[in-house]
Amino acid sequence: MTDSKYFTTTKKGEIFELKAELNSDKKEKKKEAVKKVIASMTVGKDVSALFPDVVNCMQTDNLELKKLVYLYLMNYAKSQPDMAIMAVNTFVKDCEDPNPLIRALAVRTMGCIRVDKITEYLCEPLRKCLKDEDPYVRKTAAVCVAKLHDINAQLVEDQGFLDTLKDLISDSNPMVVANAVAALSEIAESHPNSNLLDLNPQTINKLLTALNECTEWGQIFILDCLANYTPRDDRESQSICERVTPRLSHANSAVVLSAVKVLMKFMEMLPKDLDYYGTLLKKLAPPLVTLLSAEPELQYVALRNINLIVQKRPEILKHEMKVFFVKYNDPIYVKLEKLDIMIRLASQANIAQVLAELKEYATEVDVDFVRKAVRAIGRCAIKVEQSAERCVSTLLDLIQTKVNYVVQEKKLKLDDEYCNELVQLQLLTAIVKLFLKKPTETQELVQQVLSLATQDSDNPDLRDRGYIYWRLLSTDPVAAKEVVLAEKPLISEETDLIEPTLLEELICHIGTLASVYHKPPSAFVEGSRGVQHKRIPARAGSGESAESPDVGQSGPSEAPPAVIPSQGDLLGDLLNLDLAPPAATVPSVQPSMQMGAMDLLGGGLDSLLGGDIGGSPSMGAGLGAAPVAMPAALGGAPAVGGGLGDLFDLGGGVGMPTGSYVAPKTVWLAAMKAKGLEISGTFARRGGIIQMDLSLTNKAMSVMTDFAIQFNRNSFGLSPAGALQVLTPLSPNQTIDVSLPLSMSGPIMKMEPLNNLQVAVKNNIDVFYFSCQYPLSLLFVEDGKMERQVFLATWKDIPNDNEAQFQIKDIHLNSDAASNKLQGSNIFTIAKRTVEGQDMLYQSVKLTNGIWVLAEMRIQTGNPNYTVNGNKETWRML
Repeated sequence: MTDSKYFTTTKKGEIFELKAELNSDKKEKKKEAVKKVIASMTVGKDVSALFPDVVNCMQTDNLELKKLVYLYLMNYAKSQPDMAIMAVNTFVKDCEDPNPLIRALAVRTMGCIRVDKITEYLCEPLRKCLKDEDPYVRKTAAVCVAKLHDINAQLVEDQGFLDTLKDLISDSNPMVVANAVAALSEIAESHPNSNLLDLNPQTINKLLTALNECTEWGQIFILDCLANYTPRDDRESQSICERVTPRLSHANSAVVLSAVKVLMKFMEMLPKDLDYYGTLLKKLAPPLVTLLSAEPELQYVALRNINLIVQKRPEILKHEMKVFFVKYNDPIYVKLEKLDIMIRLASQANIAQVLAELKEYATEVDVDFVRKAVRAIGRCAIKVEQSAERCVSTLLDLIQTKVNYVVQEKKLKLDDEYCNELVQLQLLTAIVKLFLKKPTETQELVQQVLSLATQDSDNPDLRDRGYIYWRLLSTDPVAAKEVVLAEKPLISEETDLIEPTLLEELICHIGTLASVYHKPPSAFVEGSRGVQHKRIPARAGSGESAESPDVGQSGPSEAPPAVIPSQGDLLGDLLNLDLAPPAATVPSVQPSMQMGAMDLLGGGLDSLLGGDIGGSPSMGAGLGAAPVAMPAALGGAPAVGGGLGDLFDLGGGVGMPTGSYVAPKTVWLAAMKAKGLEISGTFARRGGIIQMDLSLTNKAMSVMTDFAIQFNRNSFGLSPAGALQVLTPLSPNQTIDVSLPLSMSGPIMKMEPLNNLQVAVKNNIDVFYFSCQYPLSLLFVEDGKMERQVFLATWKDIPNDNEAQFQIKDIHLNSDAASNKLQGSNIFTIAKRTVEGQDMLYQSVKLTNGIWVLAEMRIQTGNPNYTVNGNKETWRML
């Protein structure tokens, strides 16, 4: 007999009957009563009144009854915390039961009861279970640590459970290892800076060993953990790929996708000319194809992931076009996704096959799909230029056949009236264009046509367009020419591709919701402060050692890598911006407000420009860890206000002449570390040129000559614009001051901290290395004053939830003096207004790469603390 009978009773007075049965001396009657209680709880009845009676049933050897009671406890403990304490002794006792199933059940239930009073008693049983002789108990206890951490993180850290969890990664049982990895990963997600999963080659080897023996979900946990590891070199990357590749043949699609994610990430480090690289490409195709034989829902998830993979590495599936051909019974969402992938895989070799297939789709019944298919033919013409004529022929064939589904009497055929309206609009635009090209010959014509459009036409679209043209031509013919005769943007297949930096992040999230939505987790995970932004590691050979830059080469510096601006942040990823000189056009302010909580800087400048930055409690959550003091080398006067005060140099002394502040020189290379050569220096921006001011002092006994200087790759591409001009020998005890102009065209590599600069100086004695830090104000350019209208439009576009507020403390300047002082550092005031005795300055800053930063500064007379408002993500850096 099944247990369905427990869900059918609806009689009154049931609680009293259950109470009596729960207190019965007969074990079977007790068990039946508990089953009835669980059934009532399941269908939504309130049976919390039976709490003490159910708890009394815990004292039993019957495993089935114990499970039922524990299930009841998990459901009602939060609403009855005082009563739940009654169960603690039984929990502790069960954690020492000879039966490992009962031990595991007890510790699992205690972890699920989210009552603070019980968590205190959980520590000792949990500690014992983490070191239990039975692996089933250990793996259950590992997950319990993650649950306890969610309830009381400090308690877990104080009790040393995290260290025990790390030790379990070396456990002999693969399932214990998998659960330990899963628990640590979950804890690390909520504390991204904790470095809990300290992955090293030894740990990776243990995880790969466990990978072969644990269950499918354990394999997923381990593979996801492996995806967060960055191999030391291409040999280690190949070794990991070889051991992960067998997972591609797993029956579980989640395991396959996790394995693909690891391989896609580590392939980036393999040289393309390596034989194994080609072998791996061939091995990746079959499992991806196999995923398409599943149910439609799984097919769609697989197709969304394949779409990303094809954009990153189309060569993987270039020979598998046929599997993406649409089947008649595919759901529309599968059809559309297959269509998109077909276009991405289209090439000169398979275009005939693709066009024949698309021509068939254009005769389908589904109108939306037909439209997409016809549009796909056009996209093929753009992607494979050699086939453009063939694509046009295909479209003409479709029109000539007059197939109902293509023409679609109701949907697509244009009636005469509508055609006339379209023709009229096109004629109006054509005549205005003709006038702008030949004004003397067509003046009468354009006046007559505009008069007809605005006065005699009943078509509101035509009339509105006529008025727009008339006003443009009468007020500003130059503007009219720019608008009407503007060059149309080049149609490119690239417009349908995901932006490269976002694609890299999505590749690192294959097999998750992010890969289905094609959005980073920060865009849809609520409260995503702990979301880490992942990147694919650099290919082998693309990096450069930061330890010993080669000073001996006097040839031109290596060209900077091609980098593409990110779309997710007002400043973007400062390591992925086009650092070429900005074009002299109207400032193209990026739509700064798409970014949610994404921090593309990865905390790089957070720790750099800390200081005394106050703010409302709501803003504090977005700032992450407490900021540290700004290094002296960053520029700014000795910490008057700290943080933004130093950056803007508002506290740099009242009465000082305006101009960009230059910090006093500090010793960068001590004589005892450089065989008697002491180097002091600072940075300055003079007349739009960045300069490194150096003082070279010879504290040795011999003469120094043949000076040369070179920079290592750095975050912003700073490099010497010329040779180090030390024209005379440097005698003992002599000091020479040198000013070295810098350019922004050098090679790029992310540094820690972000504004760190590694320098090598050579002379006739030796080569010496040191590092220094340059102030961000070096990057503020002189033409950073944004037009008022552009500023207003951009400022209004910032959503309220994307604004942040900070304070600069102890600044004793009025608004005019502050504005003048800021302008000396290329921070320009666009507008000023006074509201209720408070001066509000609206300011703009432009960086050397053409990116704009906007701010609003509020200054209250007599109050030494200024309030700064701006875009949250931008001002997190500053």
